[in-house]
Amino acid sequence: MNITETDVLIVGAGPAGLSAALFLSEYGVANVLVERYRWLAHTPRAHITNQRAVEILRDMGLEQEVIAKATPQELMGNQVFCTSLAGEELARMHTWGTHPARRAEYELASPSSMCDLPQTLLEPILLEAAAARGTEVRFKTEYLALVQDDEGVTATVRHRTSGEVSQIRAKYLLGADGSRSKVAADVGLPMEGEMAIAGSMNIFIEADLSHLVADRPSVLYWILQPGSTIGGVGMGVVRMVRPWDQWLLIWGYDINGPKPEVDEAEARRIAHRLIGDDTIDIAVRDISLWTNNRAYMTRYSAGRVFCMGDACHRHPPNNGLGANTSIQDSYNLAWKLAHVLQGHADPSLLDTYDAERAPVGRQVVERANKSIAEFGAIFDAFGLTDSTDAGQMRANMEALKGDTAAAADQRQRLRQAMQLKDYEFNAHGVEFNQRYHSAAVVPDGTDEPAYDRDPELHYHPTTWPGARLPHCWVLHGGRKVSTIDLAGKGRFTLLTGIGGEGWARAAGEIAMRTGVEIAAFVIGRGREVIDVYDDWAALSEVAEGGCVLVRPDLHVAWRSRDLAPDPVRELERVFGTVLGLQAEMSRVAGDSTRALETAS
Repeated sequence: MNITETDVLIVGAGPAGLSAALFLSEYGVANVLVERYRWLAHTPRAHITNQRAVEILRDMGLEQEVIAKATPQELMGNQVFCTSLAGEELARMHTWGTHPARRAEYELASPSSMCDLPQTLLEPILLEAAAARGTEVRFKTEYLALVQDDEGVTATVRHRTSGEVSQIRAKYLLGADGSRSKVAADVGLPMEGEMAIAGSMNIFIEADLSHLVADRPSVLYWILQPGSTIGGVGMGVVRMVRPWDQWLLIWGYDINGPKPEVDEAEARRIAHRLIGDDTIDIAVRDISLWTNNRAYMTRYSAGRVFCMGDACHRHPPNNGLGANTSIQDSYNLAWKLAHVLQGHADPSLLDTYDAERAPVGRQVVERANKSIAEFGAIFDAFGLTDSTDAGQMRANMEALKGDTAAAADQRQRLRQAMQLKDYEFNAHGVEFNQRYHSAAVVPDGTDEPAYDRDPELHYHPTTWPGARLPHCWVLHGGRKVSTIDLAGKGRFTLLTGIGGEGWARAAGEIAMRTGVEIAAFVIGRGREVIDVYDDWAALSEVAEGGCVLVRPDLHVAWRSRDLAPDPVRELERVFGTVLGLQAEMSRVAGDSTRALETAS
């Protein structure tokens, strides 16, 4: 049997697998990616691309390409509830950070803006970049089974056209094969929750609807049509794919009944009903069924096999966190694999992937399903839960306009219900307040900072170890760059100030001893990096002589309030802890000391 050898085998070419391939290739790790289908996603499923995901792609040099192909944030923000696109508008809210009161929070949080980039456009960007940087990609190649041993993983695969069966031998295997992950099942990763709790259909169409949305650009329009489903509120979604002539229509079906047979004629009928104008020319491009899930893995790895993305966290698209979280899973794991494979870290570093990402996956699943439940307050305010009679439900909606005390109360309840939806459409804190607790984070002796605002709605910047590095603009080499730009790139970064030059020299010493790449920057007037607005002084939470050590994934590994008496010894301790090399670091330090004594 033909056997291919590589460092990492990746199963699945969705956002998780493609981004993992990209990151590993960028870090110089040989990898092979197999995908059972002949190409990438053929329908635009995932689309919201949040700031954290964009800044990760910025780190890979892909931000400008993403922006060029995406719908910008300013066209995303009018969340509309209506009886149809052409019908009566019932309510509207600002979303995705476009409210004037929220926009500044988003701009202060990151150098990158969120955008709307359908999966069909994102995946080719990732694929091209990964392949150009070294990934070997095999389409129409189906994963069949794996066997692990102490040295690696042997996977059996089959080419779906020729039928040829072969094997790929890798040191590690990544299961990025989606919500029906065979890899996760084969290694027995534990799952909590339940699958297939509700059914939905996607109808992908082309239609010029610009005249219906010109004054209220958005990515999502929620349609309420009591009577269109038996005994239900009749809610559907018209989602913009490309402005303003490509759309994805989402309509539910009874998961407990037989799967609906939706042909082109039925799809066209549903589309015209949601649009509210059957004279509009529609081209149906695709019809597919899917289910809402509420399930998450409590552990992402088994031996040398690691899973990520939808294989680990399975949830509805509410909050737009699916593909974003998948990319972040890969970003977390890739630098750890690179450091282990390149001999710069002990394999125990890989154990921190579970500790850091499993809690995030659970939060995302629970948040998305909670967002679905929060539609209940809107339905209540419209009077759609008081009756199953369609006529009565429509009358209750109409009563909202009345000049009565009851109608005024109904309107107030609707306002409150709409505010509750901030947790779905402006959950900035869910995206950025991910503070890791693991052996790859070294405590600095301070308590975790409290949240003074709602941690799901608002980002709380901090350099507390485990948190993401805060963004601010500085001047480096005569160019305005973000602190985010100083870090990343597969290396550790040490940020210090005037009086902290000892930290920078210590970082150089540790890098020379270990081979671990560490970029050190002194920030201050007359130094390499200038804190032009004095924002870093406010955000760093350390004295000028202190330091902040940042991991390759832009999370803080450790910080020191002031300059230590022996910076080399202190960094030696920190890196030994983060990389699991305490004994090795001590041995290297001893060798260096003896060499100096001999030379003197």
